[in-house]
Amino acid sequence: LESERHDFGVGFVSNWRIWVEGLTMQATRVYRNGILGFCLNMGSGRRVLESCRWWPECWGIKRGSPPRRSARTRCSVVDFRFVSANAELYQETIRNRKVDADVHQVVGLYEEFKKLRAEESQLRSARNENAGQMKKMKAMTAEEREQCILEGKELKARIAELELELQRVETSLNEEAAKLPNLIHPDAPIGPEENAAVLQMVGSKPEFDFEVKSHLELGEALDLFDFENAARVAGNKFYYLRNEAALLELALISWALSKTTALGFTPLITPDLARESVVSGCGYNPRGSSSQIYSVSDSDLCLVGTAEIPLGGYYADQILDPKDLPIKMAAFSHCFRQEVGAAGAVTRGLYRVHQFSKVEMFVISHPDQSDQIHQELRKIEEDMYESLGLHFKVLDMPTEDLGNPAYRKFDIEAWMPGRGSYGEISSASNCTDFQARRLNIRFRASQGENQFVHTLNATACAVPRMIVAILENFQQSDGSVVIPEVLRPYMGGRTKIDALPA
Repeated sequence: LESERHDFGVGFVSNWRIWVEGLTMQATRVYRNGILGFCLNMGSGRRVLESCRWWPECWGIKRGSPPRRSARTRCSVVDFRFVSANAELYQETIRNRKVDADVHQVVGLYEEFKKLRAEESQLRSARNENAGQMKKMKAMTAEEREQCILEGKELKARIAELELELQRVETSLNEEAAKLPNLIHPDAPIGPEENAAVLQMVGSKPEFDFEVKSHLELGEALDLFDFENAARVAGNKFYYLRNEAALLELALISWALSKTTALGFTPLITPDLARESVVSGCGYNPRGSSSQIYSVSDSDLCLVGTAEIPLGGYYADQILDPKDLPIKMAAFSHCFRQEVGAAGAVTRGLYRVHQFSKVEMFVISHPDQSDQIHQELRKIEEDMYESLGLHFKVLDMPTEDLGNPAYRKFDIEAWMPGRGSYGEISSASNCTDFQARRLNIRFRASQGENQFVHTLNATACAVPRMIVAILENFQQSDGSVVIPEVLRPYMGGRTKIDALPA
């Protein structure tokens, strides 16, 4: 019996090569998140035995093939050596974000893991040495043979105990490391949402010589929405779009995809479902009481809350050619969110709902390009919303408003007269290598090992909130709503939504 062990981050694969009557077999044992899987290759025929529902293909182990380090090998959620060397920086980040994480616990678990792994390596070396001695048993005395066998049994038992301990520590290490947020851009404001820095004000508030209506009042008068029947069919915070509102959604989607495609983005339509591993790889919590994600029972699937999730998964476990970077994608998708805790007058109507349509921009870039591309995404958003004739402000969002993946985030808030306040219509985030590390998206570096890419995302058009902004800003005294000029070609030439006859 010969054995060898391959370490992939904090996961591992153990191989045994066994010779039985001239037949070579290779058994592969794979641990991933505490789940055990086996495959067995026998001679040149490569017959495969499965003993577990989970198959280790996501680690780059194909059916009937020996394990190997590959692009499909999952990587650690963080660079543990970097985290250990910069523990105080991470602690400051945690403090400024006000998130529940403990970098010192991560560092302690990592040190414990390394110690256990070193001990295990020593024990395996001792066991291999013991196995070598067993081959010379004929030359041993009875007492020496007994001692050799006893030592082998003790080593085997200790290694088994150590593997269980390693598995326990590895699970705790991964769980705690997954709580660590991304670092923060030095220019990001510190503190809660109200500390956001206004980077730019575009346009001016429209003036009305009549009493302004909310989008809900306009929608009822123009027969654009139906919340009552939607609640009966699907529950609260769902809706039907009717008449010109249905056409306006399709117009906004076509307009957003046309604009982004003209700027070099590849248009896509994504799945509405994604595996939990992809959801968590993008930095979202797929399950739990605080999750905003809808999960499908008895499966590992979730309804996506944004096209960012399936777009991030598109290149998961791949090594990209640097000459192909940046990769720019713009995707239409339906988005599903539980919106736990969302309530109040300002969230009524279309402003905060459980399902909506959106066009999302997603970029995979070289690390040296991501800051520049982040600014480019912000400029695309500004140009698009300015072309609609909206008045809005651009914000550099503070640390407590950043999601765990975001290194820096720009929000755009449009003036919504019916609400009497600004409302968020888009955001643009630079996630650096936070998502790429979890999804294992790398590029071939000119020297040294392959490096992780950076990922960025930005809203091209979140349809319901855009409808809110259009209805409230372009309402007329006769109850009609003027359609922004750039959308008219996508609305069959319509110039306005006419008021219904009294």
